[in-house]
Amino acid sequence: MTIHEFGKYNSKTIVLVHPSVVMWDYFEYVIPLMENDYHLVVPAIPGYDPDEKNDFTSVEEITDELVKWLIQNNLTEIHCIYGCSMGGSVVIRSLLDKRLKIERAVVDGGITPYQLPWLITRFIAVKDFLLISMGKFGGIKLLEKAFSTDELSEEDIRYAARVLAMISYRTIWNTFESCNNYEMQKKTYTECRKIEYWCADAELRDRKSDIRYMKKYFPQTKFKLVRNAGHGGLAPFQPKRLVRGLTGKAKEREEPNVLG
Repeated sequence: MTIHEFGKYNSKTIVLVHPSVVMWDYFEYVIPLMENDYHLVVPAIPGYDPDEKNDFTSVEEITDELVKWLIQNNLTEIHCIYGCSMGGSVVIRSLLDKRLKIERAVVDGGITPYQLPWLITRFIAVKDFLLISMGKFGGIKLLEKAFSTDELSEEDIRYAARVLAMISYRTIWNTFESCNNYEMQKKTYTECRKIEYWCADAELRDRKSDIRYMKKYFPQTKFKLVRNAGHGGLAPFQPKRLVRGLTGKAKEREEPNVLG
């Protein structure tokens, strides 16, 4: 796993974990806004790393690799860890690791393990795999129609096409199979008391089961509805808004009834 660091000599560490079907430069507009005040750790997730030819393995393995790197680099006290979608799965899994002291965790449209029969989870994984594979084979416009994303510009479409051309079909399958079914403890426990689950209004219907999961297994979670945004849309399209949220200056309202 390639790890990119910015503001290395700042005292507070923030870990930023990108979603699937993008590269670590998903945070390219966020980094300049934060690197003067925070030590940013931005992993390039295997399978989506332009500098290493490899495949996505599993949420469990990737989280463990990231945690080990943080420990080896004496970064066990994390001011905030943020993850979007697939990255949110990594954040959720990292909360179980007692080797880290995480002050705050932000899960932005993160994917939680499905609480469904095995056969149904296989069907969903196949459906998601085929959707992304269609985008890889037939063009990003198919993905834009299939998912709750912000409207993409031609530049965004070209970027997504490059990523789809780079990633393997194995990475696509492993991403959805693992994000939908990664293992968690039956009794989840974390010492992190500040957990937030953000949900864009455009994806509210898609995130209902994830919100239920967080309420059940992480009852200390605070929920925030992010209006006028699509799934994964803050970092690339509204980076200042994301930074305000991560630095505690956001004006987003907590809306537990809406997210319930």
